[in-house]
Amino acid sequence: MTTTDVPTIAQFFEAWELFQYPAASGAVAGALLGWLGVYVVLGRMVFLSAALSQAAGLGVALAFWLQIVWGMTGSPLASPWVGATVMTVIATLLLMADRSPGGTRREAILGFAYLAGAAGTLAVGTRIAAEIHDIESLLLGSAVAVLPDDFRLLATVAAIILAIHAWGARGLVQAAFSPDAARVRGLPVAALRIVLLGSIALAISVCTRVIGALPVFALSVLPAAAATRLAPSVRWSLWLATAIGAFAGFAGYVVAFLYSLPVGASQTLVAAAITAVVFAAGIPSVLIARSRRARRAA
Repeated sequence: MTTTDVPTIAQFFEAWELFQYPAASGAVAGALLGWLGVYVVLGRMVFLSAALSQAAGLGVALAFWLQIVWGMTGSPLASPWVGATVMTVIATLLLMADRSPGGTRREAILGFAYLAGAAGTLAVGTRIAAEIHDIESLLLGSAVAVLPDDFRLLATVAAIILAIHAWGARGLVQAAFSPDAARVRGLPVAALRIVLLGSIALAISVCTRVIGALPVFALSVLPAAAATRLAPSVRWSLWLATAIGAFAGFAGYVVAFLYSLPVGASQTLVAAAITAVVFAAGIPSVLIARSRRARRAA
């Protein structure tokens, strides 16, 4: 292969009309998941994003199954968006139904949701051979095209969730990490936690449908892991994780174009590389140390 055969950054932007929606979707999803990922990482809920993304994947697979096997093409009930949202909500409700002391059954519930979602998606995929490529894209994030309507829905959901979180950041942070102090201040902790879990579930269901389960899991964990090492406070880590996530989502698509890689894998590797550099620098995590001390004090 000659050097003229190797794609370049200039060629990528020359074909921007072709790549604008998937590349922008990666940036928007990365920004949204980066912000919410701070709650996931500091709240020790890393497995939550994996479980919910797999549940969303199962919902999309079931929607395809209803369209092909039951002839429900065009029905709102068989929409992949509806399927992803319904299954993610079900998994979230299972988690919120855990009334055990300290949420001791949470890991078991998350494990169940993850395994049922992953196995169910693969099992349903074998019954709809015509859509098997879409199922693989959903799991691995290997799709290279995003429809304008899908991008607009993603951007709208991201704008609403980020606006709510930016406006109520102080209350949400206290409800998530200092619930006792939040109750003393008179904050509705239960309602705020519902908003937090609901926004995470909605974001993951929508992002999974657009970019795939693998990059959703990566972008909801890795940018936040790096940000909490660099930022001096939760508020700063929220904004920094948003920036890192947006960069990883966009740059991952560019790297996939340059080196002919699956998009989801490329986005995951870019986020992992950033996180690895931060950890390799040996920067201590002030935020994680504080959260551990707060839990021991409680």
